[in-house]
Parts: sequence; structure tokens; C-alpha cells
Amino acid sequence: MIYTNAAASQAISKDFDRVVAQVDELIAELTANGEWVGGEALADPSASRTIRVINGVPAVTDGPFLESKEYLAGYCIIDCATPERAAEIAERWPDACYGGALELRPVVG
Repeated sequence: MIYTNAAASQAISKDFDRVVAQVDELIAELTANGEWVGGEALADPSASRTIRVINGVPAVTDGPFLESKEYLAGYCIIDCATPERAAEIAERWPDACYGGALELRPVVG
């Protein structure tokens, strides 16, 4: 999972073409060696809606679930042999180099 914050997003936007090229190159490499399963960038948290069901009644609110400086910016699903390999890939993802963070977590099932 790719987490970012306003400062990291701003830094990436200044180098947007270079960052996109880095991501494209990494995805091409992972696709070629069979490790890339998929992933997507997510819209800004201001475009989100949060749904909670309280006592059987749905409550829908605009905006993210939590007020936070960091937010989930996207996700990648990688099929690799070891957690160490996953960490190697995450270290090369541009968001990790621009002040964001990548959280590695196995997929259940």
C-alpha cells in the first residue's frame, strides 16, 4: 500500500514526468519477470465517502475515514518469492523516495 502526504504529493508533482517514467519502468520490469499482479492509484481523499452502519442504519459521510496527515494513495499487488524481495521492490517505488511510505502486507487467501 502506498501512503503519501501533502508535502510528498507536492514534491512528486514537481517531478511528475520523471516519477511516472520510474513507475512505468518498474512495472514493466515486474511484468516481464511475472511479479506484477496489478495496482491502481487512488483519487485524493477529498473525493472519498465513508460508510458506517450503526444499529442497522447506514450513515454516509463525505471525506476519508480518518483525519490524518498521511493517506492511502494507491496499491500494488506483487507476487514475489520472499518478503525481502517485496522490500527491494518497495524501496525502488518513487513514493518511498519522496517522503511517502509503502506498507507491505500479505494478501489473505
